[in-house]
Amino acid sequence: MIKSERRVPFLRWASSLMLMLAIIADTVSGQDLKTKNVILITTDGLRWQEVFTGAEEALINKEHGGVTDVQNIKSKFWKETPEERRAALLPFFWTKIAKEGQLYGNLPAGSSSQITNTMKFSYPGYNEILTGFADPRIDSNAKKPNENFTVLEWLHRQPEFNGKVAAFSGWDVIPYIINRERCGFPVMGGWERVPEENPSSQQQILNELIEDTIHRPNAAELNDTFIFQAAREHLKRHQPRVLFVSFLETDHWGHAGRYDHLLESAHVVDDYVRRLWELVQSLDQYRDKTTIILTTDHGRGSGLENWKHHGAKYEGAEDMWMAFLGPDTPPLGERTKCDRVTQSQVAATLAALLGKDYCAAVPNAGKPVADALPKKP
Repeated sequence: MIKSERRVPFLRWASSLMLMLAIIADTVSGQDLKTKNVILITTDGLRWQEVFTGAEEALINKEHGGVTDVQNIKSKFWKETPEERRAALLPFFWTKIAKEGQLYGNLPAGSSSQITNTMKFSYPGYNEILTGFADPRIDSNAKKPNENFTVLEWLHRQPEFNGKVAAFSGWDVIPYIINRERCGFPVMGGWERVPEENPSSQQQILNELIEDTIHRPNAAELNDTFIFQAAREHLKRHQPRVLFVSFLETDHWGHAGRYDHLLESAHVVDDYVRRLWELVQSLDQYRDKTTIILTTDHGRGSGLENWKHHGAKYEGAEDMWMAFLGPDTPPLGERTKCDRVTQSQVAATLAALLGKDYCAAVPNAGKPVADALPKKP
């Protein structure tokens, strides 16, 4: 679905009451957690098919995938087996996360990871990820400030996380989903300067690059490379305990029908995740005390045409994936024949990894993904 530009601000009294209840939630009992920081990363609209089986040969052509240099893409990403293809596309996922963390969403292997909202597009998906529940009132990508409080804001309003939360996204609707005017922490969304009152020399250069770059291919979506650099510099400078980073190009190139660019964008995001992981392992505050959660806001259709699309009418766009890597997540690798997990569980899992019981404050939120947490004694 095309991401809308409409602006219709609104707030609700009920959400304020929910937040007050949220702040008094107890910590998760009976667990000695090593995780002190969480980085939540999304790559918009990346299908589970590419994550678990790699490049799809039927789309590596001009007719169905818009591929202009077939030989180049095949040399990079086409291999004989799904295992080889997915490792070529997402090497960090399959050499690190699949060995030391957990991956959900390979449907043929008996691992289902799904959204619970019926819309199958971005605003409802990000709301579900960040609040823990689907909201049927959210039925467009319009720029409406979210009435619902996100887990990010819930954590930020607790003393130990105050001033230690930040969010960076290439999409200019994310500040509305997080409700930047209300939330109280730095939020960057789309083609705008980094959220920094006194930018460092590196941040100032980044601001100039953002301002000087022609807003293509989509004026609502900042290039992933700028978001990565902005988030990384904020992490180094301010060391937040909770960081949300949202990449967009995998979705854009899907809509554009450019399978070659989609594959290349996914490959680059995988490397951004690697670089963020290596950065946190180099810093005392983060080393062996940080969990990364990776997921997407929705799936897509399948076949020679519907791989480009998502939305309520596209079968399969409810299927997505998620991954966890950190000191408290048992190294179960690629999950098979396991219980279904849902997008609505991400928020409570994030909070639980920090020792917080989000569901006690927000009872309609999905429960934490149990296997991603240490076993209770």
